[in-house]
Amino acid sequence: MSPGLPEYDAAATGPLGPWAKGVPVSAWGRDGAGWVASGPHLADLPTPVMTLDAAAVAANLAAMAGWAAGAGVDLAPHGKTSMAPALWRAQLAAGAWAVTVATPWQLAVALDAGVPRVLVAGPLLDADVHGLVARTTAPAATSPASSPATPAARVLAWVDGEDVVAATAAARAEGLARTDQDPAGTRPLDVLVELGAPGARTGARSVAAALAVARATAAAPGLRLAGVAGYEGALAHDASPASMAAVRAWLRDLRSLHEQLLGLGLLDTASVPDDAAVVSAGGSAYFDVVAEELADLHDPAGQHGPGVRVVVRAGASAAHDDGFYAGITPATRGTGPELRAGLHAWARVISRPEPGLALLDAGRRDLPFDEGLPVVRARRPGGRGPAEPLEPGAAVVTAVNDQHAFVRLAAGRAGGGGAEHLAVGDVLQLGLSHPCTAFDKWGLVPVVDDASLPQPRVVDLLRTVFG
Repeated sequence: MSPGLPEYDAAATGPLGPWAKGVPVSAWGRDGAGWVASGPHLADLPTPVMTLDAAAVAANLAAMAGWAAGAGVDLAPHGKTSMAPALWRAQLAAGAWAVTVATPWQLAVALDAGVPRVLVAGPLLDADVHGLVARTTAPAATSPASSPATPAARVLAWVDGEDVVAATAAARAEGLARTDQDPAGTRPLDVLVELGAPGARTGARSVAAALAVARATAAAPGLRLAGVAGYEGALAHDASPASMAAVRAWLRDLRSLHEQLLGLGLLDTASVPDDAAVVSAGGSAYFDVVAEELADLHDPAGQHGPGVRVVVRAGASAAHDDGFYAGITPATRGTGPELRAGLHAWARVISRPEPGLALLDAGRRDLPFDEGLPVVRARRPGGRGPAEPLEPGAAVVTAVNDQHAFVRLAAGRAGGGGAEHLAVGDVLQLGLSHPCTAFDKWGLVPVVDDASLPQPRVVDLLRTVFG
């Protein structure tokens, strides 16, 4: 890997083979590190392929760290975006306080990868995973040598109903019993009360309902109330005034919930690890608004009262995109860091069956399409030459099938940049929309040094874990 860039998985990737659709057949049988050391370039990769731009990701990690420090909040980026432990480690190394996951299985992956703090953005109802959590959150002196994950991790799970509290406590008790652990000798599970809104996703539907959940949590055996959380992205999908107002109103309710819990004495910050209650919100679209509304609460050391840690969970920020998040990122409002698209797909023209139409060899099995179709950025003539930018609108992906993308072509203006001369064998650079549904299509992602170079070089490999 190039100096100054994160190190990913090439050194730990064993023999390559048919399971790795992003590497050429000529690499099969070689270990990942050896193949990368041989100096392959983008032009050597098969199509379709998705690549991670190492320079863009490194810049994004630094930009988010700088923004968080300036805004006065902590980061716990959502790991479900990539499900790539090596990228999680890069985010932690860049200053993230924790990693967020969405399911018990994702939590188990994070603990196995040695992530020291994990927020579970949902309930933890899997008894076996509770047993794992109890082992990995125990003090090192009492953690069994056979524990599959790093001892003394911290896990914070969400609850949004009194029934969920009861089910969480029951699953924890069952998990401890299955693993012969003494409940009296295990650390309580830290719990965040999730606030939602009517018609939204999960979360208590009002502050009053959330207070009842908090009381149930404080009274439940084996659970410890550690703060509040929620996802404002379920309330809005754009940056219109109405959407921004809805997000701000919800954040003020979250703040009120936190303050009421403190006032009622339900949040004993001295009893939780790090001596700080957690207030967590902020996906990749509105993390700037979260900081504007809540950052003044951030006081982990408790210098001005009870310790409070405000945690933002922007998961798509590491890879970013050329679609949905590019259009709604705080940078478009002048209130957040400038981020670069770190994921690109490269697809070959395999048919020109009629004027104005090209078919590519990439489709739904390779490209995200739930938050917008890919955007054609450039072409590499014959798949080997430097990328030639195309005029906006000159080549537009209009539909994707399982293994094909339909590209409508328009004539260029004087001076070039049109796509009317697109030929079979040319490779198109595609900007992607929604990293969360891009990573899950690739088990091994070639990492290039810089996708903007005339001949990007493969410098590493990134493994994803999607089951």
